[in-house]
Amino acid sequence: MSCCSEEISQEMWKEVDSVIERHRDTPGALITVLREAQNVVGWFPQVLIEYIAKGMNIPASDVFGVVSFYSLFSLKPKGRNSIKVCTGTACYVKGAREVIGRISGEFGIAEGETTEDRRFDLEGVRCVGACGLAPAMVVDGDVHGDVTADSVLKILEKYS
Repeated sequence: MSCCSEEISQEMWKEVDSVIERHRDTPGALITVLREAQNVVGWFPQVLIEYIAKGMNIPASDVFGVVSFYSLFSLKPKGRNSIKVCTGTACYVKGAREVIGRISGEFGIAEGETTEDRRFDLEGVRCVGACGLAPAMVVDGDVHGDVTADSVLKILEKYS
């Protein structure tokens, strides 16, 4: 199978084809297919949802239902670098909101948004499990502690 879309390159379509082919005949494999497809494309535009549905021989509404239900899947484009600022109690009282405000002001995005150049997406999350490092921020799996509104931009310079 192959398809076209400005948002998805031919190389990405080939990888998605490979994912579908590996799991097509495995009962209950939809979440695995979606996780692997999102790792390739980064999010789920409608054309990808329809493509996966056709490839897995299931209704597109079923695929959309799973994608929209689970928070690990995204219906909006994500950035190359995912910023998650902890807003749990310890982080909140130590300045997490100010950190988010600084990121928002610098990059012109609010929580749940992605920069126009798709460099970053920003999320406030309830806990990252690093209360001793409060306020904590995770960028692409890298945990940063004692983050302040003054230090956050320097940290983000490392991510292009």
